[in-house]
Amino acid sequence: MSTDFRAQIIAPAAAYGQGDTGLFPFDLFDRQCLAQGDSWFSIGSIPPGLTSNVLAELWLSHSAVIVNCARPGKTLAHMADTLSETMFLRLLRGPSSFRWDAILLSGGGNDLIDAASVGPDAPRDRRLLLRADERAALPADAAGYLSGDGWHTFEQHLGEVFAHFIDERASGQNWHTPTLLHNYAPLVPRAAGAGLISGPWLQPAFAAFGIPLDDWGSVSAELMRRLDRLLRQLVDAHRAADPADTLVVVDTQAAGLVPADPTADGVSGDWQNEIHPTREGYKKLAVAWRAALDPLL
Repeated sequence: MSTDFRAQIIAPAAAYGQGDTGLFPFDLFDRQCLAQGDSWFSIGSIPPGLTSNVLAELWLSHSAVIVNCARPGKTLAHMADTLSETMFLRLLRGPSSFRWDAILLSGGGNDLIDAASVGPDAPRDRRLLLRADERAALPADAAGYLSGDGWHTFEQHLGEVFAHFIDERASGQNWHTPTLLHNYAPLVPRAAGAGLISGPWLQPAFAAFGIPLDDWGSVSAELMRRLDRLLRQLVDAHRAADPADTLVVVDTQAAGLVPADPTADGVSGDWQNEIHPTREGYKKLAVAWRAALDPLL
């Protein structure tokens, strides 16, 4: 008879203990994991209790503790930054690091949003979207709204930051620790932010470039498909160079999240706001994560 265990999530500082508190009792758990990432691993609404995150909804076949370094707004570009991510890097590599059973990474989505948010006045190779005067009057498909030069720049950027993360991981005892990252479930650009201080994210950019409302969904889906393809290419290239390493892309695009209504400015489908799922949506994502993570633990 199988038993399910909800993953226990702890803050990075708790791993080492504070004051008179010693190291966290990792030996009480079958498995120990390290997580780094964005709001899909942390907070996606204001107040935070309105929704959840992937890790909070994760159930596994072994008891597991996850040290979570994620926070909202993080980009893959900064997840292994030697200045701002000292605690994560301390946990990952170096003399006081731990040997983890798996590393969980949620990154790339904010990098994509930041690139898509670059305005129309920027050079064509520095933005993902085309101005109306740069594209056909009626683009044949979603790709017709995207800058090929800008996407090439983004590919180079993400490749460089991915390589930096791999290099940091390779500099310590976790150099071959199984590492999982994920693509992003298709989202619908709409006027739905996370409270008064954040978002919406893609909707203002699409409006600024004059993309017709009826095409917002298809353009967003094309961006997510391209990000998925890019992440898989990066993983495949690394595995070809180092076949002994284990890198996995969790397919959240197949998790079956119900799309939001593009006219809704609040909760709709499985989405709390434009880019963050509801609690039920995160439960679906966590099922996809479990399917990929369980066999590696």
